[in-house]
Amino acid sequence: MSHLAPVHALLFALGTAALAWVSRGALRQPRSHGFARFFGFVAILALLLLNYPHWERDMFSPRQCLSWALLATSIVLVSLALREMRARGRHDEARSDPALFGFEKTATLVTGGIFRWIRHPMYASLMALAWGIFLKQPGLPAALLVAIATLALLLTAWRDEAECLQYFGAPYAAYMQRSWRFVPGLY
Repeated sequence: MSHLAPVHALLFALGTAALAWVSRGALRQPRSHGFARFFGFVAILALLLLNYPHWERDMFSPRQCLSWALLATSIVLVSLALREMRARGRHDEARSDPALFGFEKTATLVTGGIFRWIRHPMYASLMALAWGIFLKQPGLPAALLVAIATLALLLTAWRDEAECLQYFGAPYAAYMQRSWRFVPGLY
Protein backbone atom coordinates (compact mmCIF):
# COMPACT_ATOMS: atom_id res chain seq x y z
CA MET A 1 0.00 0.00 0.00
CA SER A 2 1.28 3.42 -0.93
CA HIS A 3 2.14 5.94 1.77
CA LEU A 4 -0.23 8.28 -0.09
CA ALA A 5 -3.22 5.94 0.24
CA PRO A 6 -4.67 7.71 3.32
CA VAL A 7 -4.23 11.11 1.66
CA HIS A 8 -5.86 9.85 -1.55
CA ALA A 9 -8.72 8.31 0.43
CA LEU A 10 -9.29 11.62 2.22
CA LEU A 11 -9.11 13.58 -1.05
CA PHE A 12 -11.52 11.13 -2.67
CA ALA A 13 -13.98 11.46 0.24
CA LEU A 14 -13.77 15.27 0.25
CA GLY A 15 -13.99 15.47 -3.54
CA THR A 16 -16.96 13.13 -3.66
CA ALA A 17 -18.70 15.12 -0.92
CA ALA A 18 -18.12 18.36 -2.86
CA LEU A 19 -19.42 16.77 -6.08
CA ALA A 20 -22.46 15.43 -4.22
CA TRP A 21 -23.18 18.89 -2.81
CA VAL A 22 -22.86 20.53 -6.24
CA SER A 23 -25.00 17.75 -7.76
CA ARG A 24 -27.52 17.57 -4.91
CA GLY A 25 -30.44 18.64 -7.11
CA ALA A 26 -29.65 15.96 -9.69
CA LEU A 27 -29.07 13.29 -7.05
CA ARG A 28 -32.69 13.75 -5.94
CA GLN A 29 -33.78 12.95 -9.50
CA PRO A 30 -32.29 9.59 -10.55
CA ARG A 31 -33.73 9.87 -14.08
CA SER A 32 -32.02 13.21 -14.75
CA HIS A 33 -28.87 13.55 -16.82
CA GLY A 34 -27.15 15.10 -13.81
CA PHE A 35 -27.59 11.91 -11.79
CA ALA A 36 -25.52 9.91 -14.28
CA ARG A 37 -23.07 12.81 -14.69
CA PHE A 38 -22.32 12.70 -10.96
CA PHE A 39 -21.02 9.14 -11.32
CA GLY A 40 -18.91 10.20 -14.29
CA PHE A 41 -17.42 12.98 -12.16
CA VAL A 42 -16.67 10.58 -9.29
CA ALA A 43 -15.04 8.02 -11.60
CA ILE A 44 -12.85 10.76 -13.10
CA LEU A 45 -11.88 11.95 -9.62
CA ALA A 46 -10.90 8.41 -8.62
CA LEU A 47 -8.97 7.99 -11.87
CA LEU A 48 -7.15 11.26 -11.28
CA LEU A 49 -6.13 10.23 -7.76
CA LEU A 50 -5.04 6.80 -9.00
CA ASN A 51 -2.95 8.03 -11.92
CA TYR A 52 -1.72 11.45 -10.83
CA PRO A 53 1.60 10.08 -9.47
CA HIS A 54 2.45 8.83 -12.98
CA TRP A 55 1.93 12.07 -14.92
CA GLU A 56 5.60 12.92 -15.26
CA ARG A 57 6.91 9.44 -16.15
CA ASP A 58 8.19 9.14 -19.73
CA MET A 59 6.54 12.47 -20.53
CA PHE A 60 7.35 12.27 -24.23
CA SER A 61 6.51 8.64 -24.91
CA PRO A 62 3.79 8.12 -27.55
CA ARG A 63 1.26 7.11 -24.87
CA GLN A 64 2.01 10.20 -22.80
CA CYS A 65 1.85 12.47 -25.87
CA LEU A 66 -1.59 11.05 -26.71
CA SER A 67 -2.58 11.58 -23.09
CA TRP A 68 -1.46 15.23 -23.17
CA ALA A 69 -3.30 15.74 -26.47
CA LEU A 70 -6.52 14.41 -24.93
CA LEU A 71 -6.09 16.61 -21.86
CA ALA A 72 -5.54 19.67 -24.06
CA THR A 73 -8.57 18.71 -26.16
CA SER A 74 -10.60 18.53 -22.97
CA ILE A 75 -9.67 22.10 -22.07
CA VAL A 76 -10.38 23.41 -25.58
CA LEU A 77 -13.79 21.70 -25.78
CA VAL A 78 -15.07 22.95 -22.45
CA SER A 79 -13.74 26.47 -23.12
CA LEU A 80 -15.44 26.69 -26.50
CA ALA A 81 -18.69 25.26 -25.13
CA LEU A 82 -18.87 27.63 -22.16
CA ARG A 83 -18.08 30.63 -24.36
CA GLU A 84 -20.82 29.68 -26.80
CA MET A 85 -23.39 29.02 -24.06
CA ARG A 86 -22.67 32.39 -22.45
CA ALA A 87 -22.86 34.21 -25.77
CA ARG A 88 -26.02 32.58 -27.14
CA GLY A 89 -27.75 30.58 -24.43
CA ARG A 90 -29.91 33.29 -22.86
CA HIS A 91 -30.47 32.22 -19.27
CA ASP A 92 -34.07 31.22 -18.48
CA GLU A 93 -35.06 31.97 -14.89
CA ALA A 94 -38.25 29.97 -15.39
CA ARG A 95 -36.26 26.75 -15.77
CA SER A 96 -36.34 25.78 -12.12
CA ASP A 97 -35.24 22.16 -12.56
CA PRO A 98 -32.85 21.56 -9.62
CA ALA A 99 -31.01 18.89 -11.64
CA LEU A 100 -29.66 21.58 -13.99
CA PHE A 101 -26.54 23.63 -13.31
CA GLY A 102 -27.08 27.37 -13.79
CA PHE A 103 -25.35 27.53 -17.17
CA GLU A 104 -27.57 24.68 -18.43
CA LYS A 105 -30.76 26.68 -17.89
CA THR A 106 -30.85 28.17 -21.37
CA ALA A 107 -33.94 29.52 -23.08
CA THR A 108 -32.34 29.34 -26.50
CA LEU A 109 -31.12 26.20 -28.23
CA VAL A 110 -27.40 26.75 -28.76
CA THR A 111 -26.39 25.37 -32.18
CA GLY A 112 -23.50 27.63 -33.19
CA GLY A 113 -19.77 27.44 -32.64
CA ILE A 114 -18.64 24.07 -31.32
CA PHE A 115 -22.30 23.07 -30.94
CA ARG A 116 -22.66 23.25 -34.71
CA TRP A 117 -20.60 20.09 -34.91
CA ILE A 118 -21.25 18.25 -31.65
CA ARG A 119 -24.23 18.28 -29.30
CA HIS A 120 -22.28 17.50 -26.14
CA PRO A 121 -18.89 19.24 -26.16
CA MET A 122 -18.80 19.35 -22.36
CA TYR A 123 -19.40 15.62 -22.02
CA ALA A 124 -16.89 15.03 -24.84
CA SER A 125 -14.50 17.18 -22.80
CA LEU A 126 -15.05 15.00 -19.75
CA MET A 127 -14.49 11.85 -21.82
CA ALA A 128 -11.25 13.28 -23.24
CA LEU A 129 -10.24 14.15 -19.67
CA ALA A 130 -11.00 10.63 -18.43
CA TRP A 131 -9.16 8.92 -21.29
CA GLY A 132 -6.23 11.35 -21.02
CA ILE A 133 -5.87 10.55 -17.32
CA PHE A 134 -6.27 6.81 -18.03
CA LEU A 135 -3.38 6.88 -20.51
CA LYS A 136 -1.04 8.27 -17.86
CA GLN A 137 -0.86 4.78 -16.32
CA PRO A 138 -3.14 2.18 -17.91
CA GLY A 139 -3.97 -0.80 -15.76
CA LEU A 140 -6.93 -2.85 -14.60
CA PRO A 141 -8.17 -0.43 -11.89
CA ALA A 142 -7.77 2.53 -14.27
CA ALA A 143 -9.52 0.62 -17.07
CA LEU A 144 -12.47 -0.08 -14.78
CA LEU A 145 -12.70 3.58 -13.76
CA VAL A 146 -12.45 4.92 -17.33
CA ALA A 147 -15.12 2.42 -18.40
CA ILE A 148 -17.43 3.62 -15.60
CA ALA A 149 -16.77 7.27 -16.54
CA THR A 150 -17.41 6.58 -20.23
CA LEU A 151 -20.64 4.69 -19.57
CA ALA A 152 -21.85 7.34 -17.12
CA LEU A 153 -21.16 10.10 -19.66
CA LEU A 154 -22.90 8.18 -22.46
CA LEU A 155 -25.93 7.76 -20.21
CA THR A 156 -25.68 11.44 -19.31
CA ALA A 157 -25.78 12.44 -22.98
CA TRP A 158 -28.71 10.14 -23.78
CA ARG A 159 -30.72 11.49 -20.84
CA ASP A 160 -29.75 15.07 -21.66
CA GLU A 161 -31.02 14.56 -25.21
CA ALA A 162 -34.35 13.28 -23.90
CA GLU A 163 -34.63 16.33 -21.63
CA CYS A 164 -33.72 18.70 -24.49
CA LEU A 165 -36.28 17.05 -26.77
CA GLN A 166 -38.90 17.60 -24.08
CA TYR A 167 -37.93 21.26 -23.53
CA PHE A 168 -37.00 22.42 -27.06
CA GLY A 169 -39.14 19.96 -29.08
CA ALA A 170 -38.89 19.79 -32.87
CA PRO A 171 -35.98 22.26 -33.18
CA TYR A 172 -33.85 19.95 -31.02
CA ALA A 173 -34.91 16.89 -33.03
CA ALA A 174 -33.81 18.69 -36.21
CA TYR A 175 -30.54 19.70 -34.52
CA MET A 176 -29.90 16.05 -33.61
CA GLN A 177 -30.19 15.14 -37.30
CA ARG A 178 -27.49 17.60 -38.38
CA SER A 179 -24.97 17.24 -35.53
CA TRP A 180 -22.86 14.51 -33.94
CA ARG A 181 -23.10 13.46 -30.31
CA PHE A 182 -19.37 13.64 -29.37
CA VAL A 183 -16.99 13.38 -32.33
CA PRO A 184 -17.77 14.90 -35.75
CA GLY A 185 -17.94 12.23 -38.42
CA LEU A 186 -17.69 9.41 -35.90
CA TYR A 187 -20.34 9.45 -33.15
